Amino acid sequence: MHQPDLFKGDIRPPRPPRQPAEYKVVALRECPTPLDLQLCDSPQRAADYWRLHIATHPHFDPERECFAVLLLNTRYRVKGHHLVSTGTLDSVHVHGREVFRAAIIAAAHSVTLLHNHPSGDPDPSAADVKVTRELLQAGRLLKIEVLDHVIVGQPRHRSLRELGYFH
Repeated sequence: MHQPDLFKGDIRPPRPPRQPAEYKVVALRECPTPLDLQLCDSPQRAADYWRLHIATHPHFDPERECFAVLLLNTRYRVKGHHLVSTGTLDSVHVHGREVFRAAIIAAAHSVTLLHNHPSGDPDPSAADVKVTRELLQAGRLLKIEVLDHVIVGQPRHRSLRELGYFH
């Protein structure tokens, strides 16, 4: 049996092709930082930076995992940071494209990856190790060094470099 053509009388004008856009990258806010935290060459300094600037931001939710990247110059001084993703109680989705986007735009020499564990236990999960290895590989391809991945707990933090996951 022949089915009636329901859309025969529905004539829609073709949609115009999407036009390119011009983008502007702007700093969201100034982050006054003590001189000793402007140099970010250790997991402790990275964790201290997290606690000073990321964990105190009004949009930070300590009940959900958040993933951020510190953008560093050639002398490992902080140029800025980017909150990449906010997840759930026990996970956060991270993609290399999003992690390195800000680093490329800011012309960062290297990055330090950071995220929190709302449970307070900073020991890395299998997913943390997997994403770290993927981001190390992406950084090598882009020639942007990944210095460390620091997991911030309460009150401790853990460095995946110090734990031997960087090779």
